[in-house]
Amino acid sequence: MTEILESQVTVSDRAAKRIATILSKEPDGSMLRVSVEGGGCSGLQYQYDVVSNSENDDLVIEKPGATVLIDAISLQYMGGSEIDFVDDIIGQSFQVNNPNAVAGCGCGTSFTI
Repeated sequence: MTEILESQVTVSDRAAKRIATILSKEPDGSMLRVSVEGGGCSGLQYQYDVVSNSENDDLVIEKPGATVLIDAISLQYMGGSEIDFVDDIIGQSFQVNNPNAVAGCGCGTSFTI
């Protein structure tokens, strides 16, 4: 992918630290795939999977100990987003701060474009 696309999605330091912790318990070479799937109460939702292989059209975001993959179709919905990790009184979760989302559910896992 080009550097232009790489700048479209960022991973916060908090998210990178949490991803590194998760991946440290997985086999060497594991990566976190973030994708957009149909579903959820708002129509689209984020899916998080630990995988061992990337695809040719994946955006690859690398931070120390953390590799994040986003496929080309999901990238269309996630352009300009920041993947963050929140640890608050409600609980711990990855959250995508997506400027393209016009509506979302209360839990922050589904959205509408």
